Amino acid sequence: MKQSVITRLMVSALMVPTLSGCHIYKKFHMPADDELQAEYVEAKQAQLDSDNLGNLPWQQVFTDPMLADLINRALEVNVDLDNARLNVEIAHANMQGARLAYLPSLVLAPNGGASSVANGKLTNWNYTIPLSASWEVDIFGKILNSKRGAEAGHAQAKAYEQAVRSQIIGGVANCYYSIATLQAQLDLNRATAELWKRNVEVMREYKEAGRTNEAAVMQADANYRSVLASITDLEASLHHAHNTMSVLLRTKPQTWVVNPIPLDLPGEFEAGVPMSQLAARPDIQAAELAVAVAYYNTNSARAAFYPGLTITANYGFTNQFGSYIKNPGDWIASLAGSLTAPIFMRGQNIARLKATKAQQKQAMNTFENTLLSASAEVSNALTVYKNASEKSAHLAVQVDDLIKATDYTGELFKTAGATYLEVLTAQSGLLQAQMSQLSCDLARAQAVINLYQSLGGGR
Repeated sequence: MKQSVITRLMVSALMVPTLSGCHIYKKFHMPADDELQAEYVEAKQAQLDSDNLGNLPWQQVFTDPMLADLINRALEVNVDLDNARLNVEIAHANMQGARLAYLPSLVLAPNGGASSVANGKLTNWNYTIPLSASWEVDIFGKILNSKRGAEAGHAQAKAYEQAVRSQIIGGVANCYYSIATLQAQLDLNRATAELWKRNVEVMREYKEAGRTNEAAVMQADANYRSVLASITDLEASLHHAHNTMSVLLRTKPQTWVVNPIPLDLPGEFEAGVPMSQLAARPDIQAAELAVAVAYYNTNSARAAFYPGLTITANYGFTNQFGSYIKNPGDWIASLAGSLTAPIFMRGQNIARLKATKAQQKQAMNTFENTLLSASAEVSNALTVYKNASEKSAHLAVQVDDLIKATDYTGELFKTAGATYLEVLTAQSGLLQAQMSQLSCDLARAQAVINLYQSLGGGR
């Protein structure tokens, strides 16, 4: 009865790997089980267009010399990028270790001692100087899957490094153009404040001449004070932007010199982006490689159900032979092989296989979510760019019209052909339109930067 139970246990243990053994030796290939996966697999096989925005070197996208210098400095000193590089080194070391697992291990372990005492002295000294070699024969792909998983992990670390690099480039560019825009808005408000300060003085002169009243003077002064208040907000925002740049460049807070606007960036993009460009994004590649790592972990869990074959060899010099000691000693050599097959491991192998399968599904879910998020990011950036471009064109016309309107109402006010309220309305409208135009140009520039980053740019 006991022998029958043991036999059934052995058969059950061996049946599990038999049913799943076909997966053990296969390399990972992204499945095409649904429409999204199939489209991605097809896109990966397409040839990339080197002229597409995401494939351009960042030096061709950000041509401002000052910005290029800041990006280079950030890439040299950024902590996140440095840690990403170190992760690549760690993954490379793990990969080398996994590849060397195919080689035998050699161990030198000399030992000796005394076996008896005579006349208060230790006698019968014995010693052995063995050199042992052990080699695991990878019949069922245990080492193979470990090596492939380490290689996928190394590639994943490199893809992550590129993703961090892209984020740093985009972050520095966004901060640079924010500083340029805030500085332009600050200069505009300061110039407007000087103009409106003069308006207050003129209104006081007109009051003394009887051409206006105290209410108009107070309104002019209130208008002037509102501009002064906005200047303090802009100064605070500009100070914050300079500090953000300092953090990106890993240095103490300081004021950074930037070129004034207009912002020089590429324009005119396609309405849609093909999947082949999304497939080149480093974070998507990293997510795919995470699926590959999980796949090889599952294969390793399957391989654990199979027996392991280990060959050992010993060669050395000894003076101990069984129950007696021989002097002088002699050379010894041995060769042996052992086969170890798991029969009952308290459910550990089964539990590990179930866990790795679940982790593989998690990795696939993360990959698909990353792919969909990337598509949404590109779509959002294109929409913002298109809308900002159209809005900027309208604002440019509006600013021109308001400049003329301000000049006309100013002349009419001098001849009593317009009220001060009309002058004030024209001046306020002009300032608001000019500020909106600067903000719109920044949004357009940031949309280009975000599009470049969302396409995996920064190589």
